[in-house]
Amino acid sequence: MTSRLFLHLWLACCLSIFSSCAARPPHETGPFQSADLVELQKLDPTIRLDIRYATAQNFMGRVLYPQARAFLQRPAAEALAQVNAELRPLGYGLLVFDGYRPWRITKQMWDHTPADKKEFVADPRKGSRHNRGCAVDLTLCDLVTGREIEMPGAYDEMSPRSYVAYAGGTPVQRATRDLLRVRMEAHGFTVLPAEWWHYDFKDWKAYPIQDIPFEKL
Repeated sequence: MTSRLFLHLWLACCLSIFSSCAARPPHETGPFQSADLVELQKLDPTIRLDIRYATAQNFMGRVLYPQARAFLQRPAAEALAQVNAELRPLGYGLLVFDGYRPWRITKQMWDHTPADKKEFVADPRKGSRHNRGCAVDLTLCDLVTGREIEMPGAYDEMSPRSYVAYAGGTPVQRATRDLLRVRMEAHGFTVLPAEWWHYDFKDWKAYPIQDIPFEKL
């Protein structure tokens, strides 16, 4: 790569980040409940984390979070802990990829994603339920080995394999995907049709969009 091309790419990246930081979340009218973001591992230390956005191993290819932590509004966090407890006798636990997400990160994701893949990212003009602390990205893990359970598609994969109704993959993969859905729905979560890993908590409309960085939580 020539130095000139590298400079152009670096400037484009900087401009994208600057644009995201300079923008502001959409204006909303209340009333809203007071935010009460709870750190998942402090509420339930047995919930495991794999925060991909705190690494460069994600679809953006760069670190987005300065810390590998996960937060949810308290009612959602408590419901998630109940799901985790119910899975334990089956030999499974929850493995969380993401929870609360600052709005500025949603803006960066939208700006980075090609037009034909935008069904897999939230429009920052409307905000994401992640921004409200009422959405969680997660999967199952094996309690004995700690390994992530295989699903029909990978986390953040922008393809039909991510659809909840995708009929491909193996019978075991589909069964574990459906097990996760049944347990989550029993505790007030609803799956996003395009992403088997994304669940919204029932009271998400009660909380405002937030743009608080992790280091200030």
